[in-house]
Amino acid sequence: MSEQQSSSALGRFFNRLWKVAVIVYRALFILSLAIGLFVMFTFFSGGTPPKIEDNVALILAPSGALVEQIDQDPGQHLVENLRGEPPSQTLLRDLIDALDLARDDSRIAFAVLKLDALADAGLPQLEELGAAIKRFQAAGKKVIAYSPWYEQAPYFAAALADEVVVDPQGMVHIEGFSVYQNYFKDALDKLGVRINVFRVGEYKSAVEPFTRNDMSEDARQANIAWLGDLWTDYAQGVGGARKLPENGVVNYVSGMRQALEAGGGDTAAYARKAGLVTHVETLKQFRQRMGAIVGIDDDHGSFRQVHFSEYLRAMQHAKMPSATGKAGKVALVVVQGEIVDGPGDVGQAGGDTISDLLDQARRDKDVAAVVLRVDSPGGSVWASEQIRREVEALKAEGKPVVASMSTVAASGGYWISMDANQIWAHSTTITGSIGIFGLIPTIDQALGKVGVHTDGVGTTPLAGSLRLDRPLSPEISSIIQSQIDKGYRDFIGGVSKARKLPLEKVDEIARGRVWSGGDAKALGLVDQLGGLEDAADAAAKLASLDPESYQLEEYSPDRGFPFDFLLPFSGSIRLDFLPAGTTRWLATLLQRTDAERALRSLNDPRGMYANCYCTPSMGGSIMGR
Repeated sequence: MSEQQSSSALGRFFNRLWKVAVIVYRALFILSLAIGLFVMFTFFSGGTPPKIEDNVALILAPSGALVEQIDQDPGQHLVENLRGEPPSQTLLRDLIDALDLARDDSRIAFAVLKLDALADAGLPQLEELGAAIKRFQAAGKKVIAYSPWYEQAPYFAAALADEVVVDPQGMVHIEGFSVYQNYFKDALDKLGVRINVFRVGEYKSAVEPFTRNDMSEDARQANIAWLGDLWTDYAQGVGGARKLPENGVVNYVSGMRQALEAGGGDTAAYARKAGLVTHVETLKQFRQRMGAIVGIDDDHGSFRQVHFSEYLRAMQHAKMPSATGKAGKVALVVVQGEIVDGPGDVGQAGGDTISDLLDQARRDKDVAAVVLRVDSPGGSVWASEQIRREVEALKAEGKPVVASMSTVAASGGYWISMDANQIWAHSTTITGSIGIFGLIPTIDQALGKVGVHTDGVGTTPLAGSLRLDRPLSPEISSIIQSQIDKGYRDFIGGVSKARKLPLEKVDEIARGRVWSGGDAKALGLVDQLGGLEDAADAAAKLASLDPESYQLEEYSPDRGFPFDFLLPFSGSIRLDFLPAGTTRWLATLLQRTDAERALRSLNDPRGMYANCYCTPSMGGSIMGR
């Protein structure tokens, strides 16, 4: 009897425990559903807009890479926010739009440029930001730059500010531009890996790291030419903005060692003496000085301010919805990253994806013209040709296309641009590199070193000829080179036809050689020098649109629901309770997948690439952080 009572009591206990578990589960489900509904409401409504108070400073504090289009794995965004890190991408047009809106906004007293978190930006992008800074100043408002230190690239924009402030322990780090890379021939020889190279043009140096131990003389001469053009533009731009004596920037670099030895290593004082900065202040001193103008916000102990992203959100919320279904629209299609076959991954320009966007613009009756914004070193020949054909189709439909070149639009990046009605670039754009190459590694020697050999039979001399564990035969090598030669003839023939240049002249300036945008214009490869806004105005004019009222609408790739849904929240989610080791592990995992993505970019179905590895080093930090 006692055993039955004990069993019954135990059953009641577990029954009650189960009921409690069910109640907790339901409560958690309802809570999760409520949170999900709140998130969806926030997503679709834009959330509560921030209130912009009178007499505040606009803070322009980009972080990570300056990009033409936000295109990053939401997982990476999530990890950054779990670790409390700033975004690793900042949209260039957001900075420009914020400045253009604020110049006529009486609530904005002045703008502060804070560029120490900006990790990567091209000179053309900084020139377009600089143009917006000048428009803001023309409205009678000051721009003040503050940073603990200035790296070379961000300083190009900071130099335009009315005041340039640096910390007493900071510096302006300018060193010049360079192109250095590793060469692997000896290492590959030791491993027994043979890289079979097929190319046209002595300047197509993308293959040199696999075939040489140093830079060829042809590549050296070509590189120093376009690097010199970029460095001259940089030095003149900074010198003109800061009103320095002739060769002031060059003298600053060459005289740094002697000046620092004499001045006890005080880099901030040297920058001020050279005229590169106007004030040397700590952050506290800077905040107090700005607070004397706009007042102090007691909540966070700094001067009253609004971040550019919050300002844009407030302005977009206040703006009336624009009219739709109305002609007068210019479509903006961005080609950013390496051009690859297929839809492409995050950070890549998929040939299918870009072609689909251009096709959508062609079929959209409201679109009168298209701007193709290119920031790409090229990539797959096949994918580049598919994009070029869509540009041709748009023109055949009577819709003009204007190519706007950003930091780099070389090789395949030029291929997709050459048939545009007009090509616009900056003098500092890296372009040209008109050439094609192919790379096929074979590992028969490496396998032989460990006692592995390959043998067999085939029904024809070509059967099994492209196996990596067999050396390439003279016959298959000749076939591949013939394809590369034809691809090169197609490339220069297309340039000749589109740009109305003699074929012989195109061949002379092609052969894989890289040109600055300024030289490209002189050679006839580019029509005009200017930024995205200039290119959009040109497209509107070609389409007979009113230059004052047309609408520039961006066509973005559809990455699917998870990407589109999660991305807006990635900047606002932070879970501080996660162990630091967990977030480090997640970051490491995502970094490892970058290598896989790089390998997936080599996916041209014929193994033919129009790619330019020609992005210069604009200097790195020499300061401990």
